[in-house]
Amino acid sequence: MCSGAHLVVHCATGCQNGCSHYSFLGYNRVDRQMSTGWDTLIRYQLAADAHETRQSQAKVARPQGASSIETQSEHQQPLSLGIRLSYGLGAVAYGIKDNGFAYFLLLFYTAVVGLDPALAGLALLIALLLDGLGDPIVGYWSDNLRSRWGRRHPFMYAAAVPVAISYALLWQPPDWSDSALFLYLVVLAVLVRTLITLYETPSSALMPELTPDYDERTKIQAWRSLFGWVGGAGMAVFMYAFLLVPTPDYPVGTLNREGYETGGLIASGVMLVTILVSALGTHHRIGLLANPAPRTTAGIKGVFSEVLETLRDKSFFALFVSSIASAVATGLTAALTFLMLTYFWGFSSTEIFYWVALVVVSALLGFVLAPWASQRWGKKPAAIGLGIIAFTIQPMPVLFRLLGWMPENNDPLLFPILAVINTIDLAFVIAMQAILFSMLADLVEHSEVRTGRRSEGIFYSALTFIRKTNQGIGTFIAGLLLSAVSFPRGGAPAEVPTESVMQLGALLVSSQWLLWAIMLVALCFYQLDKQWHQSNLAAISTRVSSQQ
Repeated sequence: MCSGAHLVVHCATGCQNGCSHYSFLGYNRVDRQMSTGWDTLIRYQLAADAHETRQSQAKVARPQGASSIETQSEHQQPLSLGIRLSYGLGAVAYGIKDNGFAYFLLLFYTAVVGLDPALAGLALLIALLLDGLGDPIVGYWSDNLRSRWGRRHPFMYAAAVPVAISYALLWQPPDWSDSALFLYLVVLAVLVRTLITLYETPSSALMPELTPDYDERTKIQAWRSLFGWVGGAGMAVFMYAFLLVPTPDYPVGTLNREGYETGGLIASGVMLVTILVSALGTHHRIGLLANPAPRTTAGIKGVFSEVLETLRDKSFFALFVSSIASAVATGLTAALTFLMLTYFWGFSSTEIFYWVALVVVSALLGFVLAPWASQRWGKKPAAIGLGIIAFTIQPMPVLFRLLGWMPENNDPLLFPILAVINTIDLAFVIAMQAILFSMLADLVEHSEVRTGRRSEGIFYSALTFIRKTNQGIGTFIAGLLLSAVSFPRGGAPAEVPTESVMQLGALLVSSQWLLWAIMLVALCFYQLDKQWHQSNLAAISTRVSSQQ
């Protein structure tokens, strides 16, 4: 039967020089071979339906060593709304943490607490790099853990309380010197990042286990993206509505230290609840998830050797590079967003509140757009197309201001124009990210065909590493840019030189375009499509049948 290696994949942009060069010898035999492959797949799907009925009636526990396809045949149908909601809800915790780190943390420690921007950026970078070393270990550990609660759920339960406590402490810094405050930020950032890894990597790895269906994966990832963005934005909206408000002591609401401290406590409580609800809501699915035999790899060297072998794939490398560039761009933009809104555009706290609230609209639009675009054009063309639109739109307002084509600050037309542009652009970004994460899930079966191993945890640890480390790099770059333009610490908008603000905008635009271009070029080299994925499922089914 066809293994899928004969399929020809073309870049949606029509670019040459390699993007359409994934044809292989034997292409002239693809129709005959795919016919055999499809026959196998059809027989497998019919058998899976019958198997699902028998297993649901018998409620037999899945034995260790069962194949992913054999296990997941029990849930070939679209997942229920309850599963989508409970699984997606867990992303609220990561969304709150991610938004806190990306949008508020640098602003809080520099403009509010008074830590040197370069030191703050360096502290976050160090924390992220140290944390990144643990990502593959957690992924490998969750792939090989065997317990009465499955492979993923013990980590999800164990992380809940420590994550909440460490996140609360992050926003309660003591009044220490710059050097001591720098160490405090490093330690707390490491704790938060490491503990969130213990939850996020196993939780993310549940997605390809919940369903092997190509399009269903995009749908459930869209739910997860929706909750993540709404959770993060919702917490930000709450802070701007009730906590970061002007007071006699803090005329500028975004500089209200007490608001950040209270927000940290509330956010930690929400993170605790959503993690536990997500874990409990998917707990009953443990018996239906893949439970392959554990692997015995000796020592830390062996662990990293297997991780590297698993990740040594052209499509993964393309997705890896693309995600790195996207994450750095996202981290850079996020770290400077509220500084740009306050100092570059001169928005009030009320306007920033509405700006953040509109993220919910973007998330809803992205939630609808991602599965629609994926089903209509395929995952790779959809991701490239959405990315082109997103990276074209995003820097334009700043560029137009630099060229003198935008209304002046305090003009009543300025905020509506920018709000509409940002809402639409962010919807494309969210949809693109959901599709990229779904593309990663399809690599699980592709790797299983190649290596004979189920490695969801390893793949998603790579994703976690990318998201954390490279957003940290973006934040570090943001700190360098602030230092380069001599951005004052703790200054009110009127006290910041116009020249510094304009220079910051110019550096931001050029950096965004460079990073997004790298992302799109790398994505052209991703190979898998729906037919290839289905061929991988059929190949695994055939392998299981031959072993029985």
